[in-house]
Amino acid sequence: MLFKRKKNYVEQERNQRLLDVIYDTKASWDHAQETQRAVYEANVSNELRDRTKIQEQKYLYLYKLARKYKVHGKLNKGVISH
Repeated sequence: MLFKRKKNYVEQERNQRLLDVIYDTKASWDHAQETQRAVYEANVSNELRDRTKIQEQKYLYLYKLARKYKVHGKLNKGVISH
């Protein structure tokens, strides 16, 4: 029983850290998208587009990892509308 309790704590800690990283990455991806839309210079936009794509791939990887571990977080009000 002692080991099961520790395992649950470790899983909860992992899940919370994963959610925190996902939320941070999503915010970073959103910021990169806004910056990309705001800039019109050709040379800079290629770099911004690449950075935005990297942030998107990080987010999707973390999202898949969360699904694998069946981690659920809070609802994003920006995505869900009533």
